[in-house]
Amino acid sequence: MSGRQKTVLTAVVAVVLAAVAAVLLWPDPHPPVAAPQPAHSPSPAPSPSPSKEIPYPYFTPGTCFQVPRLSNVQQPTAVPCDQPHDAESIANADLPDGLADLPAIFRSMTELCKEPTRQALARTTGGPRHGTSVGLPVEFYQQGMRGITCALTFKA
Repeated sequence: MSGRQKTVLTAVVAVVLAAVAAVLLWPDPHPPVAAPQPAHSPSPAPSPSPSKEIPYPYFTPGTCFQVPRLSNVQQPTAVPCDQPHDAESIANADLPDGLADLPAIFRSMTELCKEPTRQALARTTGGPRHGTSVGLPVEFYQQGMRGITCALTFKA
């Protein structure tokens, strides 16, 4: 091979390598679309969340459970909704700061659950029901826990 042919061949190889590098390294005109961020509203701390272990009965909406005054259980206990149950959680709410005692906690729970109960009763069929809330013991409230469960129960 002559010197001129080697130079041409080297130039062709260099052009091909440059073209391959340009294709591989050139920025994409249409960058991949990032996955949408999940929509979530921040909840005031220290509200319970399903990922935390809650030391008192706390049920997310749609959870069915047994109630001590209606069934033979020591505390409210979750059960599958296709099994007999006394109540179903309809909402969660957070108690305000500054409540001094158990009666104040119960009054606040009742007030916070009024509207979710009204809405749930308006769309509920299948027998008499009434609204209730699952209690938050004073000692946990005093530790900063504020999450409560609003529920519908069958009338006893």
